[in-house]
Amino acid sequence: MGHRLDPLPDRQRPNLTATQPRAVSGEETAATDPAIRVVVLALLAVDGVLSALAGALLLPSYIGSVPFPISAVISGLVNAALVWAAARWTTSPRVAALPLWTWLVTVAVLSLGGPGDDIVLGGQGLMAYGALILIGVGVAPPAWVLWRRRIHP
Repeated sequence: MGHRLDPLPDRQRPNLTATQPRAVSGEETAATDPAIRVVVLALLAVDGVLSALAGALLLPSYIGSVPFPISAVISGLVNAALVWAAARWTTSPRVAALPLWTWLVTVAVLSLGGPGDDIVLGGQGLMAYGALILIGVGVAPPAWVLWRRRIHP
């Protein structure tokens, strides 16, 4: 602009300049309010339960006449995303693993017999090992995320 349109001298605007750096040390975790962190981590834990329920109930899916447990892979990838998201809200790896712990507890409860001896994780042939497949494939990706975070903070 010319001197006729803006006659005032240039000055620093305090609302446009940061007075303190946002990242205190290294990587900043999302919010500073502890109540928000607790709520988000609780919601991620509930998502771990929902991932276990969906993975267990969709485990006996078939392609033609062959059992194809794709829900275990999807559940493992969802668990990895949940653990990654939890790690963004906390610095503790134990707390970041909260969705994985709720997922494991839910799978353990689903493997027990319910009323009337109903068993969710069981069956004939390959499905007899459904619980082991679900646990192995569901735990490996989030465990890798946690291990990678511990090695490369």
